[in-house]
Amino acid sequence: MSMKRTNVYADPEDLALIKEAAKRRGIPEAEIIREGIHLAAMANRVWDEPLDWPTFEGSGEPVTGDEVTAAVAKGAAGR
Repeated sequence: MSMKRTNVYADPEDLALIKEAAKRRGIPEAEIIREGIHLAAMANRVWDEPLDWPTFEGSGEPVTGDEVTAAVAKGAAGR
């Protein structure tokens, strides 16, 4: 992947934390900054189409652990 250079202003305290983390992890400070930029970009991404999440039937009441176990076992048995 090609990279593009940019300049940003950061709080000195944040930069100190990044420097410490980079040293501890044995990676360049720039790698931590790139990770942060990627997380910020993904957190603000807008999808073109809504996600197709599965839906579940139920009363809306909380279920017990035993009910979850039984539902998982029933679903696994059908495979």
